[in-house]
Amino acid sequence: MKTARTAWRRLEPVHAMIYFVPEGRRRYADLGLSGRTGYFVSRSAALGRASAELVISTFYNFNPDFVRKAVDGAWDTATPQQVLDARHAAASEALRRARIHELPALDEVLALTRRAAEAACEHAQGRALFAAHAALHWPEEPVLQLWHAQTLLREFRGDGHVACLLSEGVGGLESLVLHAATGEVPVDFLKGSRAWPEEEWAGAEESLRSRGLLDGDSLSPEGVRLRRHIEDRTDQLALPAYAALGEADCERLAELASPFGHAVVDAGLLKIG
Repeated sequence: MKTARTAWRRLEPVHAMIYFVPEGRRRYADLGLSGRTGYFVSRSAALGRASAELVISTFYNFNPDFVRKAVDGAWDTATPQQVLDARHAAASEALRRARIHELPALDEVLALTRRAAEAACEHAQGRALFAAHAALHWPEEPVLQLWHAQTLLREFRGDGHVACLLSEGVGGLESLVLHAATGEVPVDFLKGSRAWPEEEWAGAEESLRSRGLLDGDSLSPEGVRLRRHIEDRTDQLALPAYAALGEADCERLAELASPFGHAVVDAGLLKIG
């Protein structure tokens, strides 16, 4: 399980960069989709003309009012297929800017990652956002195939994570507060990117304190236990994808993935703004 998580984390920048790169913002703006609208519609376009309520449900931890303002009317401006095409074009441009296509292990990393992603497709039940992306055609370009495979693995894991949060009675805003309490991500970034008003954030903090999960602004021992349980359970639910590789190939993927993640980071593809 630890090796699978390592393989996913090391390659995750290859997928995640699409939410930060200027190539994406430009492509969406060309379709008339500006600001955060581009993020919400590009990630949900695989669902078709997704309503704001469906995006709120599947994305889980964003302020619902923020999502409604971003999504309402967007599909009158651009079709889901136009948005998907723009997203793929942006991903290809950005990854080539990071020179991913020149890395010598591309073919092997792609083969291993695609095997894991295709194995995940056999376990799509209950994972709506993943299933929508899994139904898309595989791109022809190797760099885009790698991006698509890692996108599938990210959404497969993400849907499992949401299921864990629900099973533990942790709402979307509460999950952000617990995350902030770990100190791993600045609280201002989480508040701003998910657009939660200060009073609602404070209310969630008080609710978690009443459950014994927060001690001041930090996790209580029970909060630490819950966070660890949710992360461990998320890892377990993601295993069907990586189990298809076997331990040796999973270790091989974890070994080969590092240069790909580093290339994305070194090229500045994860910079905010």
